[in-house]
Amino acid sequence: MKPQTKKQTNWIQYVLFAGLILVLFFTELGTSVRGGIQQLLLKTGLKDAPTAGEPAPVSQQRALSGYPYQLTLTTLDGKSVQLSDLKGKVVFLNQWATWCPPCRAEMPAIEKLYQSVDKNKIAFVMLSLDEDPQKVRQVVDQKKFTFPVYVPGGQMPEAFNASAIPTTLIMDSNGQIAQRIEGMANYDTDEFRQYLTSLYKPGR
Repeated sequence: MKPQTKKQTNWIQYVLFAGLILVLFFTELGTSVRGGIQQLLLKTGLKDAPTAGEPAPVSQQRALSGYPYQLTLTTLDGKSVQLSDLKGKVVFLNQWATWCPPCRAEMPAIEKLYQSVDKNKIAFVMLSLDEDPQKVRQVVDQKKFTFPVYVPGGQMPEAFNASAIPTTLIMDSNGQIAQRIEGMANYDTDEFRQYLTSLYKPGR
């Protein structure tokens, strides 16, 4: 191969590689591709959600409602509800965003979990941290997710602050944080369903 032709070939390879990097890290297609790869990892069982852990300290800021944490949630239709409305139920609260591949990767398993549990005992709060609720709606509609999706309607409680997403908080039926799970996980397991059910204490 002539030196000039070899240089042209190398230049084309660099451009194609740079283009691939741009697609993978800066486009919606790249987010979907990375999310798909991470979904395959979850299916191996290596990242199954834990069913035990150190409980969070009991909140000292119990509100008048008797619920430890106050947070206004806004549905994608613009309706406001209070987190304290879920008092008496175990709460699966997942902080995520559309631009986060690990978040997108774990959502199909969360959907399966949501479909398989008793909604009278366990409530789901899929809390999007996106600035554009319309983009959130597009992703939810495209993937046909049925779990409840919200955006924060007020200041987040300090105990909910996370250094990375996805972060999932499991709250018992008294509203106390029983477990914090940082990073993606596979929640579609019998062990995790039993764990959620074990946190439900009616009438307390």
